[in-house]
Amino acid sequence: MRAVLLNASNTPLELVEDHPAPAADGGVILDVTACGVCHSDIHVADGDFGKEPPIILGHEVTGVHADLGPVMLYAPWGCRDCLECSQGLEMICSNSSEAGLFTDGGYADQLRIPGVEYLTPLDGLDPYDAAPLACGGLTAYRAVLHGIDRLRERGADARALVIGAGGLGQYAIRYLRLLSDAQVTALDLSAAKQATAVELGAHEGVGQLDGAEPFDLIIDFIGAAATLRTAADHINKLGTVAVVGLAGGSIPFGFGAVPLEARFVASVWGSRSQLDELLDLARREPSIVQPVEVLPLADAQIAHDRMRSGDLRGRLVLDISGERT
Repeated sequence: MRAVLLNASNTPLELVEDHPAPAADGGVILDVTACGVCHSDIHVADGDFGKEPPIILGHEVTGVHADLGPVMLYAPWGCRDCLECSQGLEMICSNSSEAGLFTDGGYADQLRIPGVEYLTPLDGLDPYDAAPLACGGLTAYRAVLHGIDRLRERGADARALVIGAGGLGQYAIRYLRLLSDAQVTALDLSAAKQATAVELGAHEGVGQLDGAEPFDLIIDFIGAAATLRTAADHINKLGTVAVVGLAGGSIPFGFGAVPLEARFVASVWGSRSQLDELLDLARREPSIVQPVEVLPLADAQIAHDRMRSGDLRGRLVLDISGERT
């Protein structure tokens, strides 16, 4: 089968035309249709986390299953024997094995998965347009849900701040507008991303916060020390700061260091049930499906280069089956 390999950290990806196909070994073989390119792929390629290469990257996967038809993959696979797994939170299982991060993923014609329980029927969603929902869309969805109850309690008085109006931030803006009546502000240094955020429904896009009133929910898609400080300085009492970004920042935390009873949470991916919820939402509200640019599998390294440079609008998706390119 064809597969794109990361043979060593910080080296170009390699397209292999005759890579051995995966064996089922008690699992299920999925024929891959499309695979989104995610910033987590870049982190694995750089050796920041994930399995030691060689590895096939890719975790925003859609494909075709012999019985279920067109499906989306839920990529975090837990041990199924711990407290977190019993609660349906396999993405925070200490022994999880995420496709494309710790085991071979979707930059290939076929992918082995543990079982059909990790597949969700697309039921009419386009496999290319929907692919980024599997991680980018789901991660932003869970982050929004951490504070959605408080926003709904506050009604039209609620205020939400999205720090970082890139791909995940753009998902969050759409969810916030669809799921609450909150005033939504997008904070980003890029004027172009500020404008895109407003196009997607943010009430305002800004490069800095000047005398802003406190927010009831702040989602930080950067995670640097400066953005975390901004969040801590602008969160309301009883509000929630959800940190998604992997920039490695930190801030002091303790009584008096942050507003009283504000909640800070490191938000990770999303649960299996939340993926089903998200795809149901996408069918009802097609506006959450962002524009994608489809590239052939052979251009996987080009996709990575463009992700690094920021040369994109929307999401990049690799065409594995060859149906789109």
